[in-house]
Amino acid sequence: MKEKGMYFGKESIYQKIRDLGGVWNDSKERPIVCLLESTERKGLYWAIPVGNWNHRDESKKQRIQKYLDSPESDLRSCYYHVARTTVKSIFFISDVIPITKEYIERDYLGYNKEHFVIKNPKLIEQLNHKLTRILSFENINNNYFRQHITSLKNSLIDELNNKEKLDNK
Repeated sequence: MKEKGMYFGKESIYQKIRDLGGVWNDSKERPIVCLLESTERKGLYWAIPVGNWNHRDESKKQRIQKYLDSPESDLRSCYYHVARTTVKSIFFISDVIPITKEYIERDYLGYNKEHFVIKNPKLIEQLNHKLTRILSFENINNNYFRQHITSLKNSLIDELNNKEKLDNK
């Protein structure tokens, strides 16, 4: 997996969220951007779901805009981000999940039919800033967000550790 690369996750990661008591009821197949590798465990990445801004009706756009317009001091200002990938996109930062390569189905391809990797430094900086705030809050308030980030992270770390033990036998 590449940092800042976009992928599609397997259904099994979303089922794992539900199995761990979290909520994941998004029926759309959405790409995720694996923004950065976790500092806690090699092989664990922080993935942000991405949607097409133009697929939102006006009321949903206005709702998201209210979050975007929240004061910087308000954590809700970090819940979303709107920027361009292959299209005008919305990053659902508060829906971030940890993920490993085992749960990646396939690459998200750009217009050139190659794996799409975000290269815009300003966008990367903005996403990292918002993601860091969300993860810091989650670190203090375990499983605060509906997808139960902490439980999923711990489960994936256990999987990585168990795989590593088996590989070293």
